[in-house]
Amino acid sequence: MSLSNALRESLLDQLRSGRWRAGDRLPTERELSVDFDVSRTTVRKALLELKEQGLIEQTVGSGTFVADQTAARLTRRVSQDAAQHTSPADLMEARLALEPAIIDMAIRNATVADLKRMDQCCDEAEAAQTLEAFEHWDAELHQAIADAAHNSFVADVFTLMKTVRAQGDWGQLKKKSVTPERRLAYQREHRAVVAALRDRDAARARSLTLEHLLHVRQSLLGY
Repeated sequence: MSLSNALRESLLDQLRSGRWRAGDRLPTERELSVDFDVSRTTVRKALLELKEQGLIEQTVGSGTFVADQTAARLTRRVSQDAAQHTSPADLMEARLALEPAIIDMAIRNATVADLKRMDQCCDEAEAAQTLEAFEHWDAELHQAIADAAHNSFVADVFTLMKTVRAQGDWGQLKKKSVTPERRLAYQREHRAVVAALRDRDAARARSLTLEHLLHVRQSLLGY
């Protein structure tokens, strides 16, 4: 790793840890040069890379500051990196562990608007003319169920899982495995889960969710 890359990663660690927050002033080029025992040219190169990524802002005569959107941009980068390195098998394992587990929260907290959103996702999935459109609304339904838990951490985790589903490996498996018959079966299973949620029947909703996910795993991965 070059000196500028090593310095950039060290600075990124400070941003990720929250030591430097939006609006904070970074040390001067001279201070960074002394602290990291590198030339000022190396410092400028590392800072330029962070600036190009929108993580810092530089004002002549004032200094270098953490950009307002740095935290959000870093979060997106983490999500993208995780998505790129998560296999379909890993995703299915996580879904089997997490999706049935949030049913109680969704049952307890789902609003009328949440249930209408789920119905809309089912409607759109059933009307979809392409597998890509069906997969989009399939993912949106599972996100809608997670959002119905009204827990920000749960919603963020499911947003990450939806990002993984948008990656190439998952899509290729779906293309190979989803027959018209399987798609119809998925649609029936989706409707059954939503009906159980509407009835506030946690045991039935959990059971149906698990059955659906096991069906998806069998279709995609063969076990």
